Amino acid sequence: MSISFNNALGIHEQALNVRVKRAEVLANNLANADTPGFKARDLDFKAVLNSSLSQSSSSGAMAIAKTNSKHLSTQNEPSEALLYRNPTQPAIDGNTVDTQQETAAYMKNAMDYQASFQFLNSKFKGLTSAIRGE
Repeated sequence: MSISFNNALGIHEQALNVRVKRAEVLANNLANADTPGFKARDLDFKAVLNSSLSQSSSSGAMAIAKTNSKHLSTQNEPSEALLYRNPTQPAIDGNTVDTQQETAAYMKNAMDYQASFQFLNSKFKGLTSAIRGE
């Protein structure tokens, strides 16, 4: 009998990927905290996860063909849910990054990532135990 990892792991694999993307966006915000005119961005986690799940579940979806190795990949692009953050107190130079808010969002995302990672780790331990017959 074969094990289906999609059935065993559920949405947690996609959730980890979305958390990584969100960490990249938040880290970019923090890195540009002193850049004049920079607009803070964030991911809508729920929208990106739903999009990721619908892409993986629609097996009949048509994929975009890459005819050259220099073409950019279109998979796992969060651009449809990448939103601008509403500033609570924008700077005079037009920068909308609030470092305290970004740091808090980054840390919450890191804790959520760690929780999902620990859940997946326990799932793999359970699968290993089942394979061994323990």
